[in-house]
Amino acid sequence: MPQEAPVSEKIPMTVLGKRALEDELKHLMSVERPSVIKAIEIARGHGDLSENADYSAAKERQSFIEGRIQDINGKLARAQVIDPSTIKSEKVVFGATVVLEDQEAGKEITYKIVGVDEADIKNGKIGITSPIARALIGKGQGDEVVVLAPKGEIRYDVIRIHYE
Repeated sequence: MPQEAPVSEKIPMTVLGKRALEDELKHLMSVERPSVIKAIEIARGHGDLSENADYSAAKERQSFIEGRIQDINGKLARAQVIDPSTIKSEKVVFGATVVLEDQEAGKEITYKIVGVDEADIKNGKIGITSPIARALIGKGQGDEVVVLAPKGEIRYDVIRIHYE
């Protein structure tokens, strides 16, 4: 579970990340919430609520949905939306797409630094609070980056930085 930011702290996210949260919120409020309310009504009709598994499951789902709605609303209220295509920097900052070369394996890998909720390692998106993103911030093309991983130090060379 991502760490909660203090209430006053801004949460950096890309334009696409904000849009994804807004889409999820809309879906939760227009589809999931009405669906779970209907499921609770149906389960109530089955009698004794103390032994009604459908009712318990629907109430638990309702609790999850309401919690997620509050979570998303809080994040959107504190969102600091950053459009990476407008960034002009020689250094790695939030929103950068960075091409690295693993010094040991000699393989190139590309990461885009995004907001915590946008992170998707399978698609090369790493959260701003991840160890590799923190190691990359402020680095420039040609710099060496050392990332402390559970299996030890991993060394990368910064090949290219771009913003899209």
